Amino acid sequence: MYADMTEKTVPYQATLEVLEHLIAFPTVSTESNLDLIDFAEQHLIRSGFSTHRLPDPSGRKAGLLARMGPDGPGGVMLSAHSDVVPVKGQDWTRSPFQLTHDGGRLYGRGTTDMKGFLASMLSLAARAATVPLQRPLMLVISYDEEVGCAGIRQMLPGYTALGWQPELCIVGEPTEMRPAIGHKGKASFLATCHGTAGHSSLAPRYVNALHLAAEFIMTLRRLQKDYAASAIQDAGYDVPYSTVHAGRMHGGTALNIVPDHAQIEFELRHLPADAPDHFLSRLQQETEGIVRSFRAEEGAAKIEIERIGSYPGLQIAADHRAVRRVAAISGSHETIKVAYGTEAGYFAQLGIPTVICGPGNMEGQGHKPDEYITVAQLGSCDQMMDRILSESGA
Repeated sequence: MYADMTEKTVPYQATLEVLEHLIAFPTVSTESNLDLIDFAEQHLIRSGFSTHRLPDPSGRKAGLLARMGPDGPGGVMLSAHSDVVPVKGQDWTRSPFQLTHDGGRLYGRGTTDMKGFLASMLSLAARAATVPLQRPLMLVISYDEEVGCAGIRQMLPGYTALGWQPELCIVGEPTEMRPAIGHKGKASFLATCHGTAGHSSLAPRYVNALHLAAEFIMTLRRLQKDYAASAIQDAGYDVPYSTVHAGRMHGGTALNIVPDHAQIEFELRHLPADAPDHFLSRLQQETEGIVRSFRAEEGAAKIEIERIGSYPGLQIAADHRAVRRVAAISGSHETIKVAYGTEAGYFAQLGIPTVICGPGNMEGQGHKPDEYITVAQLGSCDQMMDRILSESGA
């Protein structure tokens, strides 16, 4: 059994140097990540890895797969995403795309989410070049995770074609180096409400699309109350039930025109037992009732619902062998569940035992102005990487 890690842990200088490079790449999801992928691929090739680049359909982005060690099943796969959230509109006190070391903290966009883990991965790759591996070591670098895990979905055919069969996947999202064994799945939707346009002086003669939208949002609120009162609960989450959230609504062109069009973007973050298809079926039934009432009163009305994105949740037993292994190599035996979504569910759906474990804290540090990771957390991640390398060479 490995000893627990301490707050005195410091990262390798090589990890800090790689992190400085990674932070300097402004890989906001709306921008290209190719410069970062070029850097990572060259680093991995120099370290003796075989690499496979997976471009996105636009050619402006790419994912990267890398492997070292013997052929065949087994080994550990480490996964990180390359994109970061925007800095626009945030009040930073230092340059977001320049690594700043100050008082035991490393500042920069992506330090916590999740270039700190990626830097530790790449630093490990260089050390792996000095060890004859008895088990394969695999690395996955994705794109567009911050926009609904879109990139990994596009990468999966290329990944599965390689036939890799790791015995463990660690997705390095920030958990303060505690093994995370679950998160909710997510499905996002767009509702388009159609009414009839007319002069506002004759408003009762027309179907106001914003009125349809308002009734639709009230329906979402009722469904949320049902989830909150449901017997399907998981106390491992801060919010123990599935949640329904409306994030944006827009419609109308002028005050004196009855709006004939309105849209609502909304989402379901669900526990495994609350299937999105069941939610959508019930919502469509409720929507039909809304539309009928408007047609009876005012004429033409319609609401269309489109699913625009989704990713699976993660659920692995706390006593699973993979969880016990991650607890040992991370130095933390406290398992948690996280509120945010990750790419982990996609790997789990491929039959790979998957655990989330990485440095930093999403709630206190990720996605915020002056995002940072502590030196101690990054050092603890390097320690975990060393233990993976030790096991891979045994």
